[in-house]
Amino acid sequence: MAFTDIVVSAEGFTSLPERFRDKERRSAWIDANKPGAKLDSFLEGPTFPPDGALFVTDIPHGRIFRISADGDWSLVADYDGWPNGMRWQSDGHLYIADYKRGILRLRAGSSVPEPVFETHRSEGFKGCNDLWFAGDGTLYFTDQGQTGLHDSTGRVYRADVSTGQLDVLLSNGPSPNGLVTAANDSVLFVAMTRACEVWRLPLFASGTSKVQLFARLPAGNSGPDGMALDSHGNLYVCHASRGAVFVFSPDGDEIGMVDCRHLGRTTTNLAFAGPDRTRVFVTVSDTGVIASADVSALAA
Repeated sequence: MAFTDIVVSAEGFTSLPERFRDKERRSAWIDANKPGAKLDSFLEGPTFPPDGALFVTDIPHGRIFRISADGDWSLVADYDGWPNGMRWQSDGHLYIADYKRGILRLRAGSSVPEPVFETHRSEGFKGCNDLWFAGDGTLYFTDQGQTGLHDSTGRVYRADVSTGQLDVLLSNGPSPNGLVTAANDSVLFVAMTRACEVWRLPLFASGTSKVQLFARLPAGNSGPDGMALDSHGNLYVCHASRGAVFVFSPDGDEIGMVDCRHLGRTTTNLAFAGPDRTRVFVTVSDTGVIASADVSALAA
């Protein structure tokens, strides 16, 4: 398998300032997910609010940062949690998939997230990873925990935030991670990290059916993580150990890749900036770098 049709080299946009780096700060998330490592951060969850700033999470230390257009960092929240994926919603609030606490909401002007979904039918989540809002406001999120090829019980949920309705779409995922809807919200793509695959879930009022493999990525120490769509429906998939974002057409053809290897290997999440969606920002978590790339050559 070769993703060499078009290769775009990313550049470093900004990196976590030294004043926010503390390798001696303990975290049970690090002990479980990066045993033996001393991490000053693990950045994920890039998302753009209406004002054009970039927000990212630092999972193990429970922090959310705001990055201005010129690369200045400020701390928005520092709380008892492990924030992973984030999305801004039309209500003006920031929604967070928190590995430790479930689905949270950070209201405008607040520094303390509040719970939205903490349990499902009184049962705690395994460890929420990422979330996505469809055009009608329907919330989708993954519950990954420590699942993998040894334990294919990761879940994908569909929820109505306004009513509190929460349903399981899928319960046999080998490490479900990033997700995004496509084709007018009739299909949900889910990255299965430890299987190195992207699954395609047709969406119906009653759930899903005929779930299939959409793409297979190269194996490695990890696999596909965060995902996003450009304005042409091409699917961008971060690989969390290959230092690259792999790009697929709506039909599953391999188009090319965004190369971040010179900046780090752990490319975890990405977000598009601007209405034309031709510039992408990527969290490179092992080095605390935010990478940026012009992907207009991949937009076709």
